[in-house]
Amino acid sequence: MALGYVRPARPEDAGEIARIQLATWRVAYRRILPRHVLDNLDEAWLARRWSAAVQEPPSRAHRVLVAVEQAEQSYLVGFAASGPADAEALAPDEPAQALGPGVAAVTDLLVEPRWGRRGHGSRLLAATVDLWRSDGFTRALAWAFDDDEATRKFLTSTGWELDGAARALDVEDMLVPQVRLHVAVPTEAEADATPAEATLPDLPPGEPAPTTPGD
Repeated sequence: MALGYVRPARPEDAGEIARIQLATWRVAYRRILPRHVLDNLDEAWLARRWSAAVQEPPSRAHRVLVAVEQAEQSYLVGFAASGPADAEALAPDEPAQALGPGVAAVTDLLVEPRWGRRGHGSRLLAATVDLWRSDGFTRALAWAFDDDEATRKFLTSTGWELDGAARALDVEDMLVPQVRLHVAVPTEAEADATPAEATLPDLPPGEPAPTTPGD
């Protein structure tokens, strides 16, 4: 019987996180991003970035978590990264003070497609929300590709809503539209009063949870 759990990322996880990111993007975003961009992503460069994110985070509230499936062997199958909302969370022409204090931002939350529908995305999101609560965040944001229906469905099914903000990423002279979603971080009492299975449905088969390219 396979078991899954979430733990903080370790420095030695960086290479596997990069591999999962690259493999998942090439499946999930093959119809959204230019193929040559996905083909030319450098796994070693991604690994160096994740090594730095794990070992030298900008603050104690910047966190990287990994999802592990444990059967006869343990497999790292997904990851999540988040931290205080910064300029990357803003919409075009939105002033920095618009977000206010106490706002967190998801930068990455991915589960490798072959490990879909096993609860890993839900566990990653639940663990991330728990950490936001302990860090004093009251609201969270995430950007999703406008054409990424799986990510939007995953977030909205867990209580996230569109907040009306939109932007377009310039990817090799191709503008890729994104929309922003937000959610209130539940208090401890609210979280205890809501069954996890009612708020954290699993990911669709072979699809990632939300991510922001380049982070």
